[in-house]
Order: sequence, then structure tokens, then C-alpha cells
Amino acid sequence: MSFGQGGPGWGPGDQQTPDWAALADASATRNRRRKWLYIGGGALATAAVVAVVATVIVTAGSKDDGKSASALPSPPALPSDSAHPQPSFSKVAPPPPPNPHDFISDAKKDTAPLSVDTLFPGKSLTAGDRTYTKGATARTANCASATRGSLGSTLTADGCDQVFRATYVRDGVAVTIGVATFPTEAKALHAKQQAGIGLAPLAGSGVPGFCDGGHAVCRNLFNSYGRYAYFSISGYTNGKSVTKDDKNAFAAGDDLAEFTFRQIVARGQSEAQAAATAPAG
Repeated sequence: MSFGQGGPGWGPGDQQTPDWAALADASATRNRRRKWLYIGGGALATAAVVAVVATVIVTAGSKDDGKSASALPSPPALPSDSAHPQPSFSKVAPPPPPNPHDFISDAKKDTAPLSVDTLFPGKSLTAGDRTYTKGATARTANCASATRGSLGSTLTADGCDQVFRATYVRDGVAVTIGVATFPTEAKALHAKQQAGIGLAPLAGSGVPGFCDGGHAVCRNLFNSYGRYAYFSISGYTNGKSVTKDDKNAFAAGDDLAEFTFRQIVARGQSEAQAAATAPAG
């Protein structure tokens, strides 16, 4: 069997045996051409895709830049007037609260009920760990009758209205406390300055006589606040004299004086509060 002239790859001297080397070279050449074609085509395709993507990005960006501001929703319009009334504040400062001292400094303002029971309520008085039992009480419009010595004339000269007295006792020490009222603070202050010794002790209701003008020494205190002047006399019910180092007698007088002062202050506070809460009219 014979073959005609073959194409490339057949040797010139032997028509029956292929030229394998030539065939291998030809195949390699064809493969290299196809490879470069594939590489070149892929590169071109990649470049084309990149160009398209870049074009899309640039185009999209230009569209957003042109419409981004107008695409945002506009802020809601705030109402210029409200249907509800707005609060208003007065430019006038409110008046200051009443001063309690003003009420107990003038008889025209000091109009709350006043009696022995409002000044000295209850049947006893407790100060710290000390409890005093209340004895006799009295009220008189004849101020001089509740005194002895020069105190009576002093109270009368300064226009004393009345004197309230109450006696307390503890461990054999009795104290009579007296409160005199005046039309004004100035009158009460003058009476205190001129007072000295002179409140008459008040016995009775379980309290025997004390400081009755005998030889026993008693302790006297006096002070004033507002239109009130208050006095006290302390002594032993057995006739013993009070000495400078007598803690029991001194404590009793101080306790009763402090209690009376607080009662007068509380009176002014109560009247001021009532005036502040009273309806205007």
C-alpha cells in the first residue's frame, strides 16, 4: 500500500516512517499560537470589562452627585404658633414671708388667743432627763399684784397689760415663772432693764410656800422677747437657801426660762404661718 506525498511531518527520504521531530515542532508551534491568542483575547476582554465597569461607576457617580442634594427629604416645617397657651411669668417678685418676730412685737398684730393654758400647757414639763410637775397657775390684769418690791411700779409705768404665772416643782425645788405683756417691744425691753428682783412666788396645788420673804436665798431671772417680759424665782420648798454651786436650783430656773422663751417664739411662728396662708382680700 502506498501513500501520496504527505504534508508536513513526513520525512523526504522515507515515505513510510513519520518524521516525529518535525511533527512535534509543528504541534508546539500551533500550541504556542493558540496560547498567545487565548492570553491576548483574555487580556483584551479583561480590559474591556474594566473599561465598562469604570464607565458605569463614573456615570453612576455623576448621577448621584447631581441628584443627592435634591433627593434628600426636606426637614419638616416647625409650627410658628401653638394651639396651646404658653406659660407666662410675672416680673414682679413675690412678697417675702411674714416675720414671726413682727407679730409678737406689737399688740395690734399679736391677736391670737393668749392664756395660762396656751403659755403653760399640760400638767408637767420635760427638759432633757428632768420632768417638772405643774402646780398653781394665775392670771391678773393688775400687774403689780403679781410682784413685790419695785417691779410692780416698773410694770405699771411701762403699760403692762397682764401677768401670767405658773409654778413647777421637782425634787424639792420650786420655780414660779411669770410672763408680762406690753403694747410694744420697746416697753417690754424697758421693763426688763428696770426689773431686778420682784416676781412674787405662787404656791398652792401641791406646792408649799417657798421664797416667802424669810431668810432663804432664792434665784431670780428676767428677760424679754418681743412685747413679752418674763421673770422667774427659784428656791427650795424646805426653806434651804440657793448657793452659787447649786446645780438643781440653777437647772430648774434655766429650764423654765428656756421653755417660756420657746413658747413665745412658737406663738410668733404660728401667727406668721396663719397670715401667710390666709386668703387675700
